[in-house]
Amino acid sequence: MKKLLLVLGMIACVLGLTACGSEEKEPAAMRMVPKEQVIALAEREIQQLSGFTLIEVTEEDLELTDDMYAAAIRGWKSAQDDMGTFQEITGHEIEYDNMTVTDTVSVHGSVRDAKVEIIWEIDKKNGTIEATSIATNVEYSFGELMTTAALNTVIGMGTVFTVLILISIIISAFVYIPKIQAAFSKKGKQPEEKKEAPTAVAAAPVAAEEEDLTDDLELVAVIAAAIAASEGAASTDGFVVRSIRRANTNKWQRA
Repeated sequence: MKKLLLVLGMIACVLGLTACGSEEKEPAAMRMVPKEQVIALAEREIQQLSGFTLIEVTEEDLELTDDMYAAAIRGWKSAQDDMGTFQEITGHEIEYDNMTVTDTVSVHGSVRDAKVEIIWEIDKKNGTIEATSIATNVEYSFGELMTTAALNTVIGMGTVFTVLILISIIISAFVYIPKIQAAFSKKGKQPEEKKEAPTAVAAAPVAAEEEDLTDDLELVAVIAAAIAASEGAASTDGFVVRSIRRANTNKWQRA
């Protein structure tokens, strides 16, 4: 019984401690800027963004606008292609973090819903609030998200396989590169002229021209004297030299 009572007493103490938890204090930013004020400001900003769709806003006009609002207008107009015409605001999700307030506004469109995230900064000195970021995000259904993911996968895999096929074709074409280079090198060279072999010309025997030595009187006199001496004649009066030609025999060499 004592042990049972001790256990029951411990359980009662634990339950009592959990029941005595302190209440959460409201953040200072909430006391400075209550949720009602944040909601009113957010709805005013969204009404202004939807009003820009009724008028034509050029890029020159956006360049003259504050950078934050110019980005907010571009995001809203881009999201409107998928969201459709703005219908109404369906809810707010407000979060306080020190001097920052984030309001996620649910917006209903004619085609799809969207969420507009507005971030506010609170000035501690005068308690004013100013928007620092406005972003519009279209909410797509699960089927649309899966379809987009499947298309991205197909496009990515198709690109990879296409590149691999091109690489394989290029590698297989390397075999023909030497042949192409050889063909171009042959075209670049000029054909060499065939040199004709010199035909052997038979040297015609040069006919021994008879030398006319009638004017060479001294040679004639010497030859006539030699002949007269060999014949035993006293003078050369009986000899008449009509022509002188070289003999083919070599008797003169043996003489």
